[in-house]
Amino acid sequence: MTPRPNAAAPTEIQAGTKTGTDAGITIGVLALQGAYEAHAKALASLGVTTRLIRTPAELVEPSPLDGLIIPGGESTTMLKFLERNQFLDVLSTFVLQTPTFGTCAGAILLAKDVQSPAQTSLAAMDMTVERNAYGRQIDSAILTAPTELPGGPLEMVFIRAPRITRTGPEVEVLASRDGFPVLVREGHLLAATFHPELSGDTRVHQFFLDVVRKRAAVQV
Repeated sequence: MTPRPNAAAPTEIQAGTKTGTDAGITIGVLALQGAYEAHAKALASLGVTTRLIRTPAELVEPSPLDGLIIPGGESTTMLKFLERNQFLDVLSTFVLQTPTFGTCAGAILLAKDVQSPAQTSLAAMDMTVERNAYGRQIDSAILTAPTELPGGPLEMVFIRAPRITRTGPEVEVLASRDGFPVLVREGHLLAATFHPELSGDTRVHQFFLDVVRKRAAVQV
C-alpha cells in the first residue's frame, strides 16, 4: 500500500447494514502505513463509520473522532511520517484524551518504554515493549489462547510481534502468550501485540468499541 500522508481530504468508510449502540460512532484508523484497511473493514462490519487518518487535522475534522486505531506495520516508518507537521506532538495529546487502540506496531508506539532497540513513542501506556521479540516474518504464527473477553479462547495472529515485558499497576492483562501479556488495557487505552483485524473474530474490536462508548458516557 502506498501511504498518502498529505491527502487533501479524509477518506470515510461508511458502516455496513448492522445497527445498534455503535451505529453513531466514528473511529479513525491511522493510515500512514500498515494494515489500516483491514481494521476499517472490521469496524464497518460492526456498524461503525471509519475515517482514514493521514494528517493531524483529520483527527478533529470534519468532526472529532470518538476513538482511534493505530494499526500494525513498521513502527519506525510510521514515526518518520508522524514526525512531519508536528503530527507526533498532536497525536501524543490526542491519545491521552481519546480512546486509542494500538495493534502490533501500534502497541509499540503507545508504550512508555520501547526496547531492542530503544525508540521514540507516544509514551501513553505504562508498559515496556521489546520489538520483534518473537522473531522474523518466518516465525509468524496463528495461536488460540484463553482471554478475559467473553466468548472463550481467542484466535491471535502474530506477525513479527513485539513482546510486552512489563506492565504498570493500572494495566489490565486480558490475554497472554507464554506468560507474557498480548492484550492489555489501561483506562481508555487498549493494546495488542497480535493482529485482530486479520482474524474473523471481532471480539477485540467490539471490546474497543465498548471502551469508546463508556468513555463517551462518562464525559456527557
